[in-house]
Amino acid sequence: MLRASRVVPGPSLVLAWLGVLVPLSPAHAVDHCRARVLRDGTISVRARGVAGTALWGGHLGQEVNAFFNAATCIAGGRASKCYLGADGTPERVARPPTCTIFLRDDAGARCAAYVPGCLPVSESIACPVFPADSVWNRNVSGLPVHAMSSTWIASIGASAPLHPDFGSGTFARATIGIPYTLVPSIQPLIPISFSYADESDAGPYPIPPLAPIEGGTRPGHGRGDRHVLLVDVDACRLYEIFDARRLAKGAAWAAGSGATWDLGSNALRPQTWTSADAAGLPILAGLVRYDEVAGGAIHHALRFTAPRTQRAWIWPARHFASASTDPALPPMGIRVRMKAAVDISGFSAFGQVILTALKTYGMFLADNGSPWFVSGAPDPRWDNDDLHALTQLRGSDFEVIDESALMIVPDSGQAS
Repeated sequence: MLRASRVVPGPSLVLAWLGVLVPLSPAHAVDHCRARVLRDGTISVRARGVAGTALWGGHLGQEVNAFFNAATCIAGGRASKCYLGADGTPERVARPPTCTIFLRDDAGARCAAYVPGCLPVSESIACPVFPADSVWNRNVSGLPVHAMSSTWIASIGASAPLHPDFGSGTFARATIGIPYTLVPSIQPLIPISFSYADESDAGPYPIPPLAPIEGGTRPGHGRGDRHVLLVDVDACRLYEIFDARRLAKGAAWAAGSGATWDLGSNALRPQTWTSADAAGLPILAGLVRYDEVAGGAIHHALRFTAPRTQRAWIWPARHFASASTDPALPPMGIRVRMKAAVDISGFSAFGQVILTALKTYGMFLADNGSPWFVSGAPDPRWDNDDLHALTQLRGSDFEVIDESALMIVPDSGQAS
């Protein structure tokens, strides 16, 4: 079974447990729940310690749904084999976007259960991801080509293919892409410690105990950079974590570094500070998200990686990740765009949305990695074969632009 941190409206008691403060809910409240997926796809939920009735929802704080068979499946403080909906209804079998079923009882206590085999969906974000005049959101199709463009493109790999580093399902037992999670203001703040605390924004952070980690297929597990991205949709605040590791079943976390942004502000990280990304940039702002592509347009720059970089950065980046001073290597923060003459008419409608964004808004070099790997959020609705078609493009189809004229002040992402 899965235990989860509980949320209690108003004051709560606390208990020192493994050196952290853990919220306690009133006695006889929902404190233990789990979910199962039956052979026909039905999602079944169990819980114990239920006070009165229990309601469920796909997001914390939105538990408004009664179980289809609540009259018979909830009795004596226990819920057993409660089904989300009736036969034939989407609710009965549809995985929640967060891969988590949240329960709330009459005592106001909550718990959460992960749906086995579920992979996260890239949900629509109600908050604007930085102001309209942010450098991320500026059309750069008319800016001049940088004097070092051909040198830096060759360094990254002129013949190397463009590679969408996101998709549906799993590859090598890991989700494909960088997931993000939407959280409400009532999400409990959880203590977190950082290896690079001197360049991190101190916690606590609103991390759900079952938050997806990059490179994993179930809560608390991940590989690679192990990013965790969170958006507080009430405060419109972004939290990003690198090398995240869940402790005490989510009652505390440890990580390499962490950063937080006000999504309504153009403020940058302090000079020389990293973020959850090597360049000190926000990751979420540069992801290809399914909801945007399905909507027909991406209105912001994307994020990509290069094998070797210079010990330098340019605006709006704030940090380097290299020991080399070779000027032929690109510094962090360069912005490349697809050349206007590249014909994209033969690609699918979805592919053209992504490529049009690369012509209009370009993409920022944000981290060391494989050449031309473009970041996106995983989603079961992606067509991996369709995305693979984008590998027909090569580094030579891109050019580095000079966006220095956009900078108003060095410590702001506001663009003229």
